[in-house]
Amino acid sequence: MRILAITAVAVAVACGVAGTVRAAVYTETVEYKQGDTVLEGFLAYDDARAGKLPGVLVVHEWTGLGPYVKSRAEELARLGYVAFGADIYGKGVRPASGPDAAAVAGKFKADRTLLRARVLAALDQLRSNPRVDPARLAAIGYCFGGTTVLELARSGADVAGVVSFHGGLDTPAPQDAKNIKAKVLALCGGDDPYVPPAQVQAFEEEMRQGGVDWQVVSYGGAVHSFTNPEAGNDPGKGAAYNTAADRRSWAAMRQFFDEIFGK
Repeated sequence: MRILAITAVAVAVACGVAGTVRAAVYTETVEYKQGDTVLEGFLAYDDARAGKLPGVLVVHEWTGLGPYVKSRAEELARLGYVAFGADIYGKGVRPASGPDAAAVAGKFKADRTLLRARVLAALDQLRSNPRVDPARLAAIGYCFGGTTVLELARSGADVAGVVSFHGGLDTPAPQDAKNIKAKVLALCGGDDPYVPPAQVQAFEEEMRQGGVDWQVVSYGGAVHSFTNPEAGNDPGKGAAYNTAADRRSWAAMRQFFDEIFGK
């Protein structure tokens, strides 16, 4: 496994104290593998922070690893985490249309063993980073990525917590909840047509039966993709940005991380 290139080094920004600057976020494109498949992830961290830091895996939506998830990784880096944007699909596989994205995502949803293998490879890559405290790991995911981090938890991965943002909650193997070691936070749109109440209820029962430490938060008026401005502003389409739900869900994640990692 090796780092291919440093893709961006942000300019240092003033801290508000004359003559004092703080290093901003460094990002790197990272090539790694799952089996024979080459994957290309995205690493972000604040170089000014000393010592081992908690690591957070960030899993993309159905369009693959792109600017949105990379921006979230950079936000996490500014908060003091080492963030790694996973590549579930493979290097260069970035669907350009909804139908193409549905086809690629569907392949992994239909093969949860492969999905788990891909996300575990990304977790291993994050864990191996010398800046990361391997005892303090978490994973978050958006839409398809939310489904993925829940499968990571169901695999029995050794992570402190997982957070799903408007992700699908269903699984073909609900009995695998008994393997979950992580605390689980599912952040849902209260009016998401793709994650209907019946699916939420089934997920809650799955978590109860598995003895999991879990939370489900539903945001009223929010539909699918409520954290992503690129989803537009028409909830009638079933996917739309919701400013309040975006802000509240990010705050909920931060509180959750304070709980599992300590402030």
